[in-house]
Amino acid sequence: MSYHNPYTPPRKSATFDDYTLAEIRRAAATGIYDIRGAGTKRKVPHFDDLLFLGASISRYPLEGYREKCDTSVVLGTRFAKKPIQLKTPITIAGMSFGALSGNAKEALGRGATIAGTSTTTGDGGMTDEERGHSQTLVYQYLPSRYGMNPKDLRRADAIEIVVGQGAKPGGGGMLLGQKISDRVAEMRTLPKGIDQRSACRHPDWTGPDDLEIKIMELREITDWEKPIYVKVGGARPYYDTALAVKSGADVVVLDGMQGGTAATQDVFIENVGMPTLACIRPAVQALQDLRMHRQVQLIVSGGIRSGADVAKALALGADAVAIGTAALVALGDNDPHWEKEYQALGTTAGAYDDWHEGRDPAGITTQDPELSKRLDPVTAGRRLANYLKVMTLEAQTIARACGKNHLHNLEPEDLCALTMEAAAMAQIPLAGTNWYPGKGNF
Repeated sequence: MSYHNPYTPPRKSATFDDYTLAEIRRAAATGIYDIRGAGTKRKVPHFDDLLFLGASISRYPLEGYREKCDTSVVLGTRFAKKPIQLKTPITIAGMSFGALSGNAKEALGRGATIAGTSTTTGDGGMTDEERGHSQTLVYQYLPSRYGMNPKDLRRADAIEIVVGQGAKPGGGGMLLGQKISDRVAEMRTLPKGIDQRSACRHPDWTGPDDLEIKIMELREITDWEKPIYVKVGGARPYYDTALAVKSGADVVVLDGMQGGTAATQDVFIENVGMPTLACIRPAVQALQDLRMHRQVQLIVSGGIRSGADVAKALALGADAVAIGTAALVALGDNDPHWEKEYQALGTTAGAYDDWHEGRDPAGITTQDPELSKRLDPVTAGRRLANYLKVMTLEAQTIARACGKNHLHNLEPEDLCALTMEAAAMAQIPLAGTNWYPGKGNF
């Protein structure tokens, strides 16, 4: 005879929670895996778990109104004849025309130009609008080779060889047929309206020796003018950074798992890669071991949201950061203004990640001409520029409080960690101690 205790409410499983149960039912009903955009939604140690130690007696702060705190950065100083000079270390990550509307790509170029920074093409080639409105444009060279041609390589200000992406290291890109319009199909040499899945590795090289040859080819094509970046997803940051440097990269771009994507399997986004916080120090250590720190610049991306995040990444040893998801939000994506239409799609403004379906009410992650018209590239560009300005000012404020006259003078000694996990990943002492896991005794 069973007995139900009326005083104890039913208890749900932490392992088989409501979301997990719904996913099992969805998989059983459809027989296909879930595809979505954006980045990981699980909570992982991040920059919020670090705090700055402001100046007092043992450190002397800068006077904000009278003493300068420089924010400039130069990228590609190793071999390129024409390194990139930026006013702020906050750059715009690669997001393709195809994943984004033409108006969105134009807005990113306008905003980056106003702020004095760079934007990046993403997969699928370079549009004239993007080149025309971007003072500094980085051309992404991906395994797909979509839209790649020597003319556009020469039109770019830098070339970024994409080996991996933080949301899906080891995985290729996706673009569903509903987003492959006439123009996208022409640029990518694809049939209109047919799902596209690009390769996960470059077709003409399989390792660092081949990568070195590819970098030399790109330098010859561009007369050694353009900085060559190598972008890797956060998985084995020490060795990937070291091999990129040995292959001849001017800049290493390191993307953690909080970085977004236009579309991939949900299982990739949530279970492959490492948190951005765990990637930075091994990459910096590789540069230091090769005596290349600050000579080969390190750009960190994946979940950068504020000037505090920027300052923390730089304090851990990065030279610059890149933002993607945050830039789209600044343009107007996930805006509550479109909440009714998001709800009609079965989602909400704060959670919309069905970017691959091409029905974005904000007109950003779509190829629908009527939806795209909703985004004014001039207004959206100004919004992005405002956001970049605020982030830069926030990072400056923190640097001054730590007594630094340049953002690059921030250092690990300026930080402490709130949790054991963050302390171990960032190799930063736990608050109130001089110890972090792996260092040794207190």
